[in-house]
Amino acid sequence: MEEIAKEDRIIELGSSFFIEQEINSSQQTDMKPTREDALSLLLKYNQSESLIKHAYSVEAVMRHFAMIYQVDPDKWGIIGLIHDLDYEKYPDQHCTMTRRILEEAQWPEDYIHAIVSHGWGICSDTEPVHIMERVLFTIDELTGLITAAVLVRPSRSILDLEVKSVKKKWNIKGFAAGANREVIEKGCAMSGMNLDAVIQETINGMKTVAATIGLAG
Repeated sequence: MEEIAKEDRIIELGSSFFIEQEINSSQQTDMKPTREDALSLLLKYNQSESLIKHAYSVEAVMRHFAMIYQVDPDKWGIIGLIHDLDYEKYPDQHCTMTRRILEEAQWPEDYIHAIVSHGWGICSDTEPVHIMERVLFTIDELTGLITAAVLVRPSRSILDLEVKSVKKKWNIKGFAAGANREVIEKGCAMSGMNLDAVIQETINGMKTVAATIGLAG
């Protein structure tokens, strides 16, 4: 039953995830970053509690989507965890400094490309091409919107959050203004993903770390 459920969710989200196999086969390197590597770098360059919680949120959602698509959740999670590596110290050089830092640390190019591509059209010219990159591009902003939606709920918990509650906030100008709805919609369109399905699966991913990110109520 679980396998059938996964297939249904993949169809609803979009089928372009098959490109992921091309990443793994064509961009192999000797160096494979671990979560410990990523967390060490994240904490070296970031002290902001909100930024660190955001990193944990994106990591969890990326892992969740990877498991739906039946690909490597560790790789997707690591990329999610470290995606805003340079933002606290170098906000005006966001993504540019991340590339420099990760190249010096000898991270594989496919990891760096994926991380830098989340800023496409904003602070990066690197386009998200593969489904892993497009998921990151889409859910990065969405986790912020969902977090804001949770924090104005009486329960202050993501555990009872429904898609309709997020959608109610979607068109309210000024609510979580930093969460770029156009980017989220663009990411869904690029991947052929249904917005409501993406919101639901992003909520599901964030639920797995609800206590860690302060959204357990």
